[in-house]
Parts: sequence; structure tokens; C-alpha cells
Amino acid sequence: MRLLLDTHIALWAVVDSPRLSSRARELILAPAAEVYVSATTIWEISIKFALGRGNMPISGANAVDCFTRAGYFRLPMTWEHALAIESLPLLHADPFDRMLVAQSLSEPMILLTNDGTLSAYGDTVLMV
Repeated sequence: MRLLLDTHIALWAVVDSPRLSSRARELILAPAAEVYVSATTIWEISIKFALGRGNMPISGANAVDCFTRAGYFRLPMTWEHALAIESLPLLHADPFDRMLVAQSLSEPMILLTNDGTLSAYGDTVLMV
């Protein structure tokens, strides 16, 4: 199964946070799982860290290091991903989350998230 981690899930997974659900942990650690982190996530972390947001504990560079050591695959942002946003219904306003949904639909892969609003995008999103 190809999994795309949203930003919170990716961060919680690499720091083994108790906020990561047992279901998410099980899916991420499954032997057949291919776990991806998007360039969108690195972009989001970098912006929020640079702005000094208290809820972003690590820099983009540190995140890349953590995700690499965890063995996660990189998912670049492509023109096709950006164009897929045009056809997404406006169910969620956050541009980072919308890009992750567009990428999960385009690739295809399952987006693991804890954001209930994203589940309105259908089967490509899995609430964990």
C-alpha cells in the first residue's frame, strides 16, 4: 500500500509521539507499506518554522533528515499535482492540505491524516 503522510502524521511518526494513533502506526510500519512524505510537507514545515510558530518544533532541514532516516520516500510536487487542485471541490481552504489531497489523487496513494475535514475528499483520505 502506498501511503502519503500529512504533516502532523509524518512528524508524530518520526518522534514516536503518543498523538500518533495505533492504527496509523500499524499502517506505517506494515512490511508492505511504501511511505511517502511530500515536498509540500517540507514546504509547510519550513514556512511555519521560519515564522516561529510554536507548533512547529523542527526546521525543514531537520525534518528532511528525520524522514530520510525513517526510510520514507520523497514525493516531489509536479505540474500535474498543481493542476489537480483546480478540479478539487473547495472542502478545505488550507493550501498545503489541498496539495496533499491532489497528490494522493494523482499518484494514486492513500493520504493518512488526523484532519477530519479532509475525509470529505473520499476514499483517497484515511482518518487515523
